[in-house]
Amino acid sequence: MNDIVAEAVTDIPRLFTALAEWGACVVYIVIVRRRMRWLPSVAVAAAGLAALVAVQTWAGTLPLALWIPGMLAGALTMFALVFASLRIPAVTAGYLTARAFVLAELAASLHWQLDRFYLADSGALPQTLFFGTVYALVLALAWVAERRHLPRGAHVEIGWRDLVGALAIAAVTFGISNLSFTNASTPFSSRLGPEILYIRTLVDLCGYIALYVQHEIRREMRTRRDAEAMSRLLQSQHDQYEISRRAIDEVNRKHHDMKHHLDALRAETDPRTRARMLDDLEGSIRDYGAQVRTGNRVLDAVLTAKRMRAREDGVEVSYVVDGGLLDFMDPLDVTSVLGNALDNAIEATRRVPDADERLVRVALFAQDGFVMLRVENTFDGVVRRADDRIVSRKDETGHGYGLRNIEAAVEKYGGSVSIGADERWFSLRALFPRG
Repeated sequence: MNDIVAEAVTDIPRLFTALAEWGACVVYIVIVRRRMRWLPSVAVAAAGLAALVAVQTWAGTLPLALWIPGMLAGALTMFALVFASLRIPAVTAGYLTARAFVLAELAASLHWQLDRFYLADSGALPQTLFFGTVYALVLALAWVAERRHLPRGAHVEIGWRDLVGALAIAAVTFGISNLSFTNASTPFSSRLGPEILYIRTLVDLCGYIALYVQHEIRREMRTRRDAEAMSRLLQSQHDQYEISRRAIDEVNRKHHDMKHHLDALRAETDPRTRARMLDDLEGSIRDYGAQVRTGNRVLDAVLTAKRMRAREDGVEVSYVVDGGLLDFMDPLDVTSVLGNALDNAIEATRRVPDADERLVRVALFAQDGFVMLRVENTFDGVVRRADDRIVSRKDETGHGYGLRNIEAAVEKYGGSVSIGADERWFSLRALFPRG
C-alpha cells in the first residue's frame, strides 16, 4: 500500500465512523416497529453507540492488513443493535443492517471528502460543526426517503432472497468503494487521496440507490400481489353471491314444479316407475347442499365458488381439507394460494378430451410438523418448461403471475412450493412449517 493511501486511511477518525454507523441504525430504528418502549429503546441505542465506538477504536489499533475485518466487526455490532431494538426476525435485521451499513459508509465518506476539501486546515470547532451538519443532513434525507417505503411502525417482511440480494449489493459496494485502500494497483483504484475519497463517495451513493431501488421493486411487487389477491377475494365473494342467488331462483322454480311432481307420483301405480321418478327428483335437488364446510370461512368461499364454476365446465373437484390448518394465514394469502392453484388446475383440466377424466383433487393435511396443501389435476400431457421450470402455456401479458403469487404467499410463511407432472396428473404442493 502506498504512502498516500496509508495517510488517507489513517486520517479517517474512527469516532466519526462509529457515529455514522450508529446514526444509520437509528434511521431505521425510529421508522420500523420497535421491540420496546421509548426509554428502553434509548438505553439500547446508547449501549449500541458505546459498543460501536469501542469496536471502531479497537479496529483503529489494528494493522492496515486487518482493516476490513475491523469494519466487519462494526457491521456485526450494527446488526446486534438493530436486532435488539426492533421487533423483527434475524433475516429482516440482516437486511436492514446491510442498508444501514451502506448508508453509514455514504455519510462518512461524503463528510470526509467535503471536510478534506474545505476544512483541512481549520480548527476543531469548525470541523465539529461541519461534521454535525453534514451527518444530520445526510441522515435526515435518508430518513425522509426510507419513511416513504417503510411505513412508520409497520411490520417489515423480508425473505431470504431479499437478504441475499441486499448483502450482495452491500458487499460489492463496500469492496469497490474501498478497493483503493487495499490494492492501489488495479484499473478501478487510485493512488491519490482526493480521488480515493471521490470514488468512495460515488460508489457508496450508487450502492445506496441500488438498495433503495431493490426495496422499491420489492414493495411494488407486493402491492401488486395484494391487489390481485384482494381482487380474487372480491371475486370469490361475488361468486358466492351468484351461487346463493341462483340457488334461491332454482329452489323457487323447483317449489313451483314440486306439486306437479307430487301429483304425478300419486297418480303413478307402477312401483318401478315411481322409484325411478323419486331417484330423478332426488338427483335434481342434490346440488343444493353443495356448500363446502372445511372449518375456514375463506377457504369455504373459495372452494365453493371454484367447485360451482368447475362443474359448469364439466370438471369434477373433490377435496379432503382440514381448513383450520390455514388459520395462521392472512385471508388474502389463502385466496391467492388456493384461488390461483384451482384456477390453473381447472383451466388445465378443461383441455382433457375425455369428459370423464376431467378431475381435480384438493388435499390439506398436517404431517410431521408441517402443513401440506396439495392440488392435483388431470391434464392433456403437454408441459412447457423454461430454465427447468414449468411455466404457463399462455403467452399473453399477465399470465405466469399466478404461480409466482403462490410462491410469494407461501414463502411469506417460511414455506416452499414444488410442482411436478407425469403423463396424466399435474400436481402442486405447498409445504408450510407448522407453528
